[in-house]
This record gives sequence, structure tokens and C-alpha cells, in this order.
Amino acid sequence: MLPPVVQNTLSTVVRGTAFEQRLLQVLQQCFSMSLKRVGGKSDGGIDLLGWWWLPLSDSQSTTITLPRRRVRILAQCKAEKKKFLPNYVREMEGVWHMHTQASSKSLSELGTVALLLLESKFTTATLTRALGSSVPFLLMHLPLPTSPVPDSCAENALQEVGSAFWNPALGGAHGLLRGELDVRWEHDLAGGGRPGLWCRDKRVQNWTPDTCSISSQVQDN
Repeated sequence: MLPPVVQNTLSTVVRGTAFEQRLLQVLQQCFSMSLKRVGGKSDGGIDLLGWWWLPLSDSQSTTITLPRRRVRILAQCKAEKKKFLPNYVREMEGVWHMHTQASSKSLSELGTVALLLLESKFTTATLTRALGSSVPFLLMHLPLPTSPVPDSCAENALQEVGSAFWNPALGGAHGLLRGELDVRWEHDLAGGGRPGLWCRDKRVQNWTPDTCSISSQVQDN
């Protein structure tokens, strides 16, 4: 039998990996994000890296689908039972500054967002710190699911999201998204709810290049 310290370490690794895999599914199916795991010794403090595909700010389309512009996502995942404290926000600010200074933005990018994904609830002090930051922040609380979620069920996957907040540097009128998008809490008939992304009073339809490619293949067949 493995020593208790080794068992606890393995348990933490397994839990963290499972949390990241669940996040990849939820973020792609429900929030138009295409991310990949990059965790490791040389990850620079980033667990998930990729793109957030959002409607063009100058689009006149009546349906919030295409065209899209991409926003760089730097994500940290915290599968911890303890409270999420402000020091994690400060740590992510450092990661964001290091990454943006080391990389150049292409014309197709709107900018870079720091995404904190938590299994435990964040404290009021943590939220206050993030709201006052000059770094574009999105904070999402995804508690442990109460029941298994089928891989293909985006509706059930979205129910896993406990809450989502962004700061003025991201969602404000002078922020990265220029105040054109909102995170709204959508209530259902059963008394529950979920966060949803809205643009010009229309719900943003989920879209990533991967899902678009899959849909095209299905239609071709």
C-alpha cells in the first residue's frame, strides 16, 4: 500500500485532472471557448490556454452567430475545497502581465483575458480584488456536479456553472468587450438558473471552429 502522503498527492492530481477535463467540456459547449490543457513545470502558471470566440463588435447580423473574433484565454483551475482568496487573483495578474509582455497580439485578436475557474466559492474580498483590477478578469464557480453529466448534453453541462462574474476591465464600456456583452442569470421553470452570454439583447449562440467543423461533417454525411 502506498504511504498516505503519496495517496493524498495522487488523489489531488486525479481530482485536478478530472476538474480540468470537465471544464474543457463546459467551456466549449456552453461558452464558445476552445481550450487545451497546458499544465506542467513549464506552463508559466497556466492550466488551460486557447480562444474565446465572440461576435464581431461591428457585426450588423441579426442572429448572434458569425462572424466571430477571438479573445486569448489564460486560465487557472483551482479544484480546492478551501476558500478562494485574493492572493490567487494577484498571482493571476502576474501571469497575465508576463504572458502579454512576452507575446504579440495579431489583428484577429481582441485581447487577452485572465480566467479563474474554481470548484470552491470565491470570497467577497476575492471578488472585490478582481473587480478593481486593470486586468480583464472572468471568474467562474463550478461546484462538484450532483449527478453524472453525459458528454453530449450541453444543457446539463451548463447547469454545473454556479456563478460567473467579470470585471469592468473586461465587460465595462471602456473594457475589452466595450460593454457589448453581458453575463445574465437565466431562470428556468423549475426554479433553478444558469449564467448565459448575451449580446445586444440576444443570447449568444455557442460556436467554435471545432463545433462548426463537426456540424459541417454531419451535414455532409
